[in-house]
Amino acid sequence: MRRRIVALAGLAMITGCSAPVQQFNDQASSVEQTPQSVVESTMLGAGQPPNIVLVLMDDFSMDLIQSMQHAETMRRTGASYSHAYVVDSLCCVSRTSLATGQYPHQTGVLTNTANTPNALGPIGGWEAFRTYGNARRSVNVRLQKAGYTTGLVGKFLNQYEPAPGTAPTVPPGWSHWRPVFASAYDGWDFHSAVARDGTMRIRHHPAPPPEASTREKDAAYVGTHIEDEALRFLRRHRTDRAPYFLQVAPFAPHSRVVRDGHYRTDPRFPPPFRDRGGDDTCGPVPCSSIDSDDLPGRDDDLTDNAPRYRDGSVAAQWRTYPHTLTDEQAEIRLRSRARMVQSVDRMLGKILRAVDDNTYVVLTSDNGYHVGQHGLGSGKGTPFDSDVHVPLLVVGPGVERGTRDEVVSNLDLAMTFEDLAYLQSPAYRSGMSLVPTFADAGVNRRHLTFFDHTYAPSLGFDPDAAYAGGSMDLIPSYVAVRSRTALLVRLDLDPSWEGVKHAWEFYDYTDVGWERTNEYGDPEHAEEIARLTSKLEQFDECAAHTRGDAVPNRCRRLTQ
Repeated sequence: MRRRIVALAGLAMITGCSAPVQQFNDQASSVEQTPQSVVESTMLGAGQPPNIVLVLMDDFSMDLIQSMQHAETMRRTGASYSHAYVVDSLCCVSRTSLATGQYPHQTGVLTNTANTPNALGPIGGWEAFRTYGNARRSVNVRLQKAGYTTGLVGKFLNQYEPAPGTAPTVPPGWSHWRPVFASAYDGWDFHSAVARDGTMRIRHHPAPPPEASTREKDAAYVGTHIEDEALRFLRRHRTDRAPYFLQVAPFAPHSRVVRDGHYRTDPRFPPPFRDRGGDDTCGPVPCSSIDSDDLPGRDDDLTDNAPRYRDGSVAAQWRTYPHTLTDEQAEIRLRSRARMVQSVDRMLGKILRAVDDNTYVVLTSDNGYHVGQHGLGSGKGTPFDSDVHVPLLVVGPGVERGTRDEVVSNLDLAMTFEDLAYLQSPAYRSGMSLVPTFADAGVNRRHLTFFDHTYAPSLGFDPDAAYAGGSMDLIPSYVAVRSRTALLVRLDLDPSWEGVKHAWEFYDYTDVGWERTNEYGDPEHAEEIARLTSKLEQFDECAAHTRGDAVPNRCRRLTQ
């Protein structure tokens, strides 16, 4: 593990298990932020704070954006962030960081599952999210306290599941709570919940029989259910005096999690039946045009990717996954994923038509996804572009159309939403509001972002294990820093909690947009490597600030 950060996180975990969790404090000192008067005058006028809709996809990779017509409309008419990344390319970790504006070492959510019992307490999943106070540090809590009607429809967090005869607790800060549980990964025959007066009622959504019509099957598809619930929320609250915040979280294009699909013809990535088969079912582009050429680096020779120690000597290669995908297998998976996101794109179009002129719609993903790149089969978890680079598209009042060059993170969204709601963000957040970039596409304050990943083979149900075939358990702990043109990764090749064995990888994206050759130790890049190494060392020092601790502004400025 990367010893310094994980040791601090582990200490905080032990403290969290033996002492009360620090509660949310509205009076906590706030971060430096765009003044409210500037936001009001340049973006919103003096009227009601705006509505906010966040559409958060699951495992969406940038190679799929070409297949989404309404996403393209958002890109053409609104703000598109070409350098948008997630803090860790792992579902639960990333979603927690998005909600709290905090790094994993702050939240204590380091992986998808709790992995208990152990001496440290839960290290991931819903159990860690709840135990370490993340629910009350989440942005929806502050928005609700500020008068917003807050709603969630769809996927929440890993291991937030009903037990036999019981339902999980409703997290604070949600006015409208409509989670869908992990049984929905397979598309059909799933469970959801409705919360009333703080009590949840579990609902079963049975699948039609195999002989049912395409229309009947698609009506029972989980994407259809999530779309219906989201549009019902928008219709109900469109004319309210109070503003609303809605998080819509489809499961697409995540893989199913069982070996055999619910229906005999289900592919590994199951789309609705209306989106199967023909060449015209990949949105605005023919399915036949989506192929292995959309997966840069898929056939890369890994002999020049081995990590290196500080002295320049070669370390053992950690990418030792024994299985490779053929071009045909990769294309089948990629096209199935493109077909799968058609249901999300249709929902997105309906959302854009349903909202009024005082609403911001944000489209992004919890992480990316590789299909045969990096010698790792299918999956995520790496610091490489395929896994950490995600779409970030914004439309709404006062948003100037065009591409933004600023390097941004999903850490920034919590503070962005608070800024739109005229709230100053609490000092425990680590991001920066994107609101100043809405009205001015030329704003370019930050040039770096950090990635923070912990090695921990998942114990218990982890939906990502179903398709990764063990490849995710090969990815070591790392911290990394990314600029527009380079990536420096500090790996910890010792898998134990106690030891440390640092090795390095450095990739230059100037001429090649993927990780072709590890150039750590190359004199040509010595100055850039030294600069980024210094940034990682400063990042280590900032890792002492966890949970509700105020983050010094010097730590937040590391990305500048």
